[in-house]
Amino acid sequence: MSEMSFEQMLEESFKTIRNGDVVEGTVISVKPDEIVLNIGYKSDGIITRNEYTNDNSLDLTTVVKIDDVMNAKVIKVNDSEGQVLLSYKKLAQEKGNERLKEAFENQEVLKAKVVQVLNGGLSVVVDEARVFIPASLVSDTYEKDLNKFKDQEIEFVIIECDPHKRRIIGDRKQLLVKEKSKAQEELFAKIKVGDVVTGTVKNITNFGVFIDLGGVDGLLHISEMSWGRVENPSKVFKVGDEVKVFIKEINENNKIALSRKFPEENPWNGASERFAVGTIVKGKVARMTEFGAFVELSPGVDALLHVSQIAKEHIDKPSDVLSVGQEIEAKIVEFKEDDHKISLSIKALLPPDEKPEKEDEGDVADVDINAVGEELAAEASEEAEA
Repeated sequence: MSEMSFEQMLEESFKTIRNGDVVEGTVISVKPDEIVLNIGYKSDGIITRNEYTNDNSLDLTTVVKIDDVMNAKVIKVNDSEGQVLLSYKKLAQEKGNERLKEAFENQEVLKAKVVQVLNGGLSVVVDEARVFIPASLVSDTYEKDLNKFKDQEIEFVIIECDPHKRRIIGDRKQLLVKEKSKAQEELFAKIKVGDVVTGTVKNITNFGVFIDLGGVDGLLHISEMSWGRVENPSKVFKVGDEVKVFIKEINENNKIALSRKFPEENPWNGASERFAVGTIVKGKVARMTEFGAFVELSPGVDALLHVSQIAKEHIDKPSDVLSVGQEIEAKIVEFKEDDHKISLSIKALLPPDEKPEKEDEGDVADVDINAVGEELAAEASEEAEA
């Protein structure tokens, strides 16, 4: 038996490694983009930044230090410089794939950070293993811009897991649906008509505002926003506002109608004293029709100034002498509390010697309040439909 040279014996003392092997090594050098390991082989092992992580900006000196012990996977035994190329990332990915496989089988809820926003969805990383969440499964509502999820930690479940085809699909939507369903059950179990609640403005339309009451949306219709007149909801509310409302109705389909017209704030409370017949009041012209002008005496209380009561001379239509927003002074000549109707007259303020000898046709005494009330009702109906 021939004797081995020193070099042969030294080489024999080192273990044999092959591509795909998992080796353990000790860090003997670390740079921002490279880690060098003593793996007990004739050559040192090298882990580049690309083979350590998917984060191309990571400084390796911040996560690894000399004398740390690491496991890595051999991807090339002898590179052009006689070194062994290793991958920490591939080993972590394999472990991550196993972790995801278990989560898939157990329907476990996972939590991870969104590392990339793609055209068709989001990419998250679990132990260096990537999971794709399609845009349609990101939320239970349509998300126009997925960029808001970048770098955010989100929860999801695995609904498809095939690491060999690099197809691991996550689903966040079903968690949100379950969460919302549970919140709805809890909310409907404790609320009732008349309850005063606080919610957050979620969406604004031209006919009303949708308010999140805690997993359930309620509609605050434009007609229920104030005892006064609201022309445009977007001028009163903005998304994210906290609003105190009361539950006006819960229909059989669990649709919730809300209101801010609190009974104790009804402007008609005490109106019989404030607006008694004979009282001289000031108000602002709110809107006009062919038969008269509606004057706001206080928020939520409008009175009718019939065209025949605007001046002593004949006037064809109110807009000939009045304009919306104009402040006027008039006398209350009729008050119907039950019908919430008030009639005004400017003519009644004229000095006795300036009054015409004969009243114009259609004077306040001849005004058919019921007919006017019908016209008011028709107008209110048209506004509600609009």
